[in-house]
Amino acid sequence: MAAYAMKSRIRALIFFRALVVSLLLGSAFLFRIEDFYSYPRAISSLIASLYVLTIIYSLMAARVRNDALFAYTQLVLDVLAEMVLIYITGGIGSFFSFMLILTVLSSSIVLGKRAGYLIASLSTLLYGAMLALQLNQLLPFGSGAQVSEKVFFYNIFVHILSFYVTAYLGGYLSHRLAKTEQRLEEQDTQLKDLELFNMKVIESLPSGLFTTDTSGRVQIFNRAAEKISGIGSVDLIGSGIEAALPFLAFPLSEGRREGVIPDGPGNKKIIGITISAIKDTGGNVTGYIGVFQDLTQLKKLEAEIQQKEKWATIGELSSNIAHEIRNPIASMKGSIEMLRDAKIPEKHREKLMDIVLHEMDRLDNIITDFLTYSKLKQIKRQRVDLHLILDETLALLRNIGQDRGDIVIEKDFRGQLLVNVDQQKIRQVFWNLGLNAVEAMEDGGTLTVRTRGDADTVTITFEDTGSGILPADIDRIFFPFFTTKDAGTGLGLSIAYRIIEEHQGTITVSSVPGIITTVTIILQRPYGEL
Repeated sequence: MAAYAMKSRIRALIFFRALVVSLLLGSAFLFRIEDFYSYPRAISSLIASLYVLTIIYSLMAARVRNDALFAYTQLVLDVLAEMVLIYITGGIGSFFSFMLILTVLSSSIVLGKRAGYLIASLSTLLYGAMLALQLNQLLPFGSGAQVSEKVFFYNIFVHILSFYVTAYLGGYLSHRLAKTEQRLEEQDTQLKDLELFNMKVIESLPSGLFTTDTSGRVQIFNRAAEKISGIGSVDLIGSGIEAALPFLAFPLSEGRREGVIPDGPGNKKIIGITISAIKDTGGNVTGYIGVFQDLTQLKKLEAEIQQKEKWATIGELSSNIAHEIRNPIASMKGSIEMLRDAKIPEKHREKLMDIVLHEMDRLDNIITDFLTYSKLKQIKRQRVDLHLILDETLALLRNIGQDRGDIVIEKDFRGQLLVNVDQQKIRQVFWNLGLNAVEAMEDGGTLTVRTRGDADTVTITFEDTGSGILPADIDRIFFPFFTTKDAGTGLGLSIAYRIIEEHQGTITVSSVPGIITTVTIILQRPYGEL
């Protein structure tokens, strides 16, 4: 790279010399130099000689191996030619002495600061020697004019100062230019490496990737995108993205979506795609980037898994129902068989009848809870105050708490919390959660109910200090018929989960056994308002 730069500067030096010589020759014929100078033929010969040297330099430029020596040779010959031109045009009175300054500047640019000082020293030595010889009348004055000693010395001082100042400034600028060129070359190399790396990454992605401009014309379409869409990037670059993904319509909008594209006769591919805007440093949209995958096989696999999970759930549910129903039936059967024996005392008959009636009620509760859980009913939304429903629920729970012993029920809410929900279903959720918390505090404790609302969500929490839930059971707490109690159907939390799910909310449980258990309900703001 450095050798190439040197040759470029040498070619520029040759071109610049040819231009200056041409201007000198042209001006000589235009202004008729014989009217101004004593040696017009000498000037013409010098110009012709410089033309010949320039042609020789041009022919040798591509062949020489030592570029620095080649450049030094040209610059030294330029100084000698300029000294001849200065002498034959008047010496100290010649206005061509500025040519030496140009040569010093050229040497600094082509070869650097050291060369600038060397050419400046050579120019000073030759120019000073010529003026000294003229001052001592060892060389005749070209113009025939006599100049005082003071003017000679001042002229020498000004030229020497000009030479070295030019050498310094030229060298400084040349050094800065070289550093800048080096940095630019390094940055250019880094940018090329980064661009190559980015292209390798883009082409190696397993997902399809495309970018478009603000008009929707495709700029990048990687290998995976070609494979998924069946369209080559060569055919698509510069065209609209809808040519490959017909379900995308311009203008593109950010976000995740799914669509279908044709995949042969009668077949389709399911495509999942995420589109984001490409922005510049000012935040202005300059295009769009899309990342997409073929979800066809994944969707089929999900459907199969869901079907298997559905049958597994039905099997587990059926087993739990059978177990829950078999227990009261067994108790009823045993009691009835004993009642058939006429020899049983009357007081035992009454106890057996009580068992039969109790187990029948238990069966009825199981069936009622199961129907509540399994039967989907349309939600009847209405604007209600959740705090009123909670107050009513907590009043009923306090009655149960008084019967159980030292149970304290506290609330952390006030005012109104108006939301659009199914009043009866939400009331059942609160009752199931509150009753479950009270029953968990067999030795007493505190149940705290609090609410919070913001611009996006409404949060209701039930927090009790009961026995808690073991870590192994926390993931199964909402499963139908799962319970750790001796009594109960195990459907209370399942029903609560189903109702909140119908309201498109979330319900979660966290517990530290023996310390605290918290059930959190979150309803999204689109379904309610403060």
